[in-house]
Amino acid sequence: MRVLYIITGLGMGGAEIQTCLIADRITDAGNNVVIISLTGKTVVKPNNDIPIVELNIRKNIFSLFYSLFKARAIIKKFKPTVIHSHMFHANIFSRLLRIITNIPYLICTAHNTNEGNKIRMLAYRWTDKLASISTNVSDEAVDAFIRKGASFPNRIINVLNGIDTEKFKYTKLARINKRQEIKIPDNKIMLLSVGRLTEAKDYPNLFKAYSLLANNETYAGRTRLYIVGTGHLEDSLKLMTKQLDISDSVFFLGVRNDIPELMCASDLFVLSSEWEGFGLVAAEAMACQRVVVATDSGGVKEVIGNCGFLVPVKDHFALYDSILKVLNLSTIEKMELGASARNRIINSNSIETITKIWIDLYNNSPLQR
Repeated sequence: MRVLYIITGLGMGGAEIQTCLIADRITDAGNNVVIISLTGKTVVKPNNDIPIVELNIRKNIFSLFYSLFKARAIIKKFKPTVIHSHMFHANIFSRLLRIITNIPYLICTAHNTNEGNKIRMLAYRWTDKLASISTNVSDEAVDAFIRKGASFPNRIINVLNGIDTEKFKYTKLARINKRQEIKIPDNKIMLLSVGRLTEAKDYPNLFKAYSLLANNETYAGRTRLYIVGTGHLEDSLKLMTKQLDISDSVFFLGVRNDIPELMCASDLFVLSSEWEGFGLVAAEAMACQRVVVATDSGGVKEVIGNCGFLVPVKDHFALYDSILKVLNLSTIEKMELGASARNRIINSNSIETITKIWIDLYNNSPLQR
């Protein structure tokens, strides 16, 4: 089987990481894979030596047409059994590509409950029939797309994100080494959050909650908050930590390639998003047996179940209260909750299980019948 992935870009993000992970597993299963990235600046790459073509599309109609015909040439040469696109721009690009190219089977995957404004939702709706099938990453995200008119009940299904539970696994050695590396003493409580510094992740919500914790009589001076990610809000978020007088204990780590180890080093993982499709980083933290406190954004509740703490979006008081509850748990209670969280991810979201689902979908291609 020959699989062509088309993605908006390969920067640092959940959709990008998930696409590369699936591409690796499809390759490991003995299939031929090529990835087309609409933009340049590849940050996330598969582990396997999979060809990546960067189209470097610019924001003008001439660049779009040039890129469409360049992608058409790649398709004619590679002759894919299936094309699988990811994220809004790549999904629309792939559907337009089908107008000028013979594509036997096209799967379009969205990765969020909210992929933009009404115009984007209309673009999805108007081009829906050009996809063979569409998917999203949670029941909540699928329902949101149907509710917004971006797709239809018989045209979109839920395929969960997959987690590499061997990569995301707690070890005491990883915890000790990483805490030494980032110079956090054993007597300090480490809170961790991972995600782009954008509006969707709602870091102001987290910082307001953390400022309450930093002024709590029991925990004042005992905690540190580490943020992994970059984005256009970085400067304003750093300014906010100064305004809240928490800058001395909030650390911005930027883009990192050691997220599993940082999760092992942490004592609590927090996801403060205003909206999510799935909550990939929460699932990864659960696989590392971390207790997770997260906002009820998109499909996050489907990930956490009863193995973590869920709070309303944009409610920093509720977020603070749940963080306190976790910190006040006994060591045994935290260990039991962490073990339950890992088992939940293994049973529902292991990359092996999700890869089988994708292969079954790919086998629906007319070229596989």
